[in-house]
Parts: sequence; structure tokens; C-alpha cells
Amino acid sequence: MRLIDSHAHLTGEALFPQVSSLLERAKEAEIEAIVNICTTSEELERGKALRQEHPWIYNVAATTPHDVEKLGEKDFEAIAHAAKKGELVAVGETGLDYYYYVETAPLQQEFLRRYLRLALECDLPVVIHCRDAFADFFRILDEEYVVDGKHAPGVLHCFTGNVEEAKEVLDRGWYLSLSGIVTFKKSIELQEVGRLVPLEQLLIETDSPYLSPDPYRGKQNEPAYLRSTAQFLADLRQIPIEKIAKQTRDNAGTLFRLPKI
Repeated sequence: MRLIDSHAHLTGEALFPQVSSLLERAKEAEIEAIVNICTTSEELERGKALRQEHPWIYNVAATTPHDVEKLGEKDFEAIAHAAKKGELVAVGETGLDYYYYVETAPLQQEFLRRYLRLALECDLPVVIHCRDAFADFFRILDEEYVVDGKHAPGVLHCFTGNVEEAKEVLDRGWYLSLSGIVTFKKSIELQEVGRLVPLEQLLIETDSPYLSPDPYRGKQNEPAYLRSTAQFLADLRQIPIEKIAKQTRDNAGTLFRLPKI
């Protein structure tokens, strides 16, 4: 039963020192591809080297909304260069986060617009982080990321919004990605989202090293744990896990234009 982890931070400080053993465990768990999220120019260089050794790793890059004040200008040109050279399968994770970082909201919005324009220029999808900022996010998306009357492709990663916000994502033809948070006992509304999202618009991710699913809560997350989230969603929807695995694998392949596995 093959799976694709659509969002993991392999080249961040937490996971990179152990990446070889982590990838061995991922292979044993039938993880056939990992989309690696690079949030600094240094992580991007590691990601490019990692892909040279492991062609089943695919890189995505952008400065997160958390870091735009410190790293936005410093890293934008390196990330844009990689996108233009065809070294990325998407631009991201970019977006808005007003939960902890509302004081930098104007700068976050500026970089979100810049990254959306970069994605359009390079014909790449986007990977979006959005927390407590959906109204501004949808407004900017509708202003910046429409081609011939249709929204260009993207995914709202690690979705933690409500049902109405999920419908707004889906109505724009986007993918919605669920992480281990959906397995938590208190994630009642997110589980409702997990029931309603069409399988054709669903991705799954670990967001490693964060947000380990049950029964691994309290441990550092890694791609090998993705099966637990897939199994939870299968049980939630009362369908075979193989159906979740195949459809999310196909969806990730379509969004990121991965070779057929």
C-alpha cells in the first residue's frame, strides 16, 4: 500500500541530521515519495543535494509567514532562482498566520503576493499555510492567483480551519491536506472536514517533525507515521485504506506533476 507524504521538513534542523535512517524507515512503511518543504535558502541547498541522492524526494520552497520579517528579502531571490531553473515542484509554504504573528500581517501579505506571482511566472502550484487569516488569504488569492477565470492550482496544507473555510478552499478547486491533527480526540470539527472533503481534492501529510498522529503523539513525527493518518481517515469515512492511499497518491501526483509511480 503506497503513500505519498505531501509535506515534510526533511532538511530542517530537527530531521536533517537523521535523514538517512528516517528515509529507510519511510521506505519500509511504503512511502514512495516525499514532498520536502524548504523554508530557508540553506534548507533548499540541502534539499537539492538530497534529491540528487534520493530521486523520490521532491523540493518545494518559500519563506513561511512566520519568518518573512527576518528572512523574506534575504532568501527570496535564491528561491525564485530555483523555481525558474525547474528545481522545485511547487512554491511554498507561503501564506498568512495571524495566530502568533498578526503584527507582521502587512509584510506577510506582501510576500504572499510575491510568491503567488512567482508561482504563476514559473507555472508552479503553491503550498499555503493559513491560520486565523482566511478572509485576507481568500481575498489575496482571488486578486492574484486567477488565470482565465479559474484559480491556479494549490493546496491548503495542514488544514485546521472550520467546515465553512474548508468549503471555500474546495470551491476554488484546490486540494486540502490533512495532517496528524485530524487523529486527535478533540479535533471534532476537523474530523467533520475529513468526512466531507471529496477524495479527489484530499491530500495527506505528516508535516514532520511536527504533529505526530495518534498513537505517536509526543514523539518526533516522520514520514513513516503517515499510514496512521491514512488509516484514521479510512475508518472515519468507512472505506478501505487502499482507497485513501491510491486517491491521495494520485492527487499529489497531479498537483505536483510527479512521474507516475
